[in-house]
Amino acid sequence: MSVVRAELIAATTAEAYRGTFAPDDAPIRNGDALPPAWEGVYFPFAVPFADLRPDGTPARDGVLPELDLPRRMYAGEETTFHRPLTIGDNVQQTTTLGEVTEKTGSSGRLVFVDIVREYAVEGEPAIRSVWHDVFLEAADPNAPVRAPRMDPGATSAAEWVEEAAWDARQLFRFSALTFNTHLIHYDRAWAREVENLPDLLMHGPLIRILLMDAARRHVPDRVPASLAVRAVAPVLVDRPVRFAGRTTGDRTRITALDEAEAVLATAEVTWL
Repeated sequence: MSVVRAELIAATTAEAYRGTFAPDDAPIRNGDALPPAWEGVYFPFAVPFADLRPDGTPARDGVLPELDLPRRMYAGEETTFHRPLTIGDNVQQTTTLGEVTEKTGSSGRLVFVDIVREYAVEGEPAIRSVWHDVFLEAADPNAPVRAPRMDPGATSAAEWVEEAAWDARQLFRFSALTFNTHLIHYDRAWAREVENLPDLLMHGPLIRILLMDAARRHVPDRVPASLAVRAVAPVLVDRPVRFAGRTTGDRTRITALDEAEAVLATAEVTWL
């Protein structure tokens, strides 16, 4: 199963992201290279309202099979950059179903689904990204809390550390940019009562871009060849997050941590 779409890489979309999440970047104009990972704000979700699941995620998008599990979460992504996209490019995106794996874990039945997105300009491959999603059973409020994965040495071993927090206005803007109607990002009652989270969840694809943004700020003269991101724990709105990074040779590793040094996500960028 696959879906092919075309979109102009417009400066207005990149500027909307920049003004919300990367205000220190220079304004983006026609002919500029699109920063790596920002392709994630193009090709927004595009399914009719009737084809949404109760949680707001797509049920029928022409790629994924319909699954009877009620919750959907972003688990990570691997991206290969063949060449930069440019503002003004006409880009073709081909989305294909990848591997589908069913497992049973401590929280019950899970289905892991890979979604492959390939971006091309005039037939030339530009970017290939494999998005990992996991579908889960309904949250059990009585289930034992999973112990966090701690990494108290990540900050002290880092070459650089950034700290930021993002609020509900920024989450709303990212949802609007990507046409992401997942209730977990803007409906606090849903996040708390249905998903059993303390507050709104940051978008996994947004964390991916923010991690890449941090890497290029600290390695400004290199061109990325690949980006691998793994979501480890929920990143919540209004909570401080630290990005701790270190570059060794052609690799930059970043760990996203909460205030208690629990790992929220990891990323590895390889450079040309």
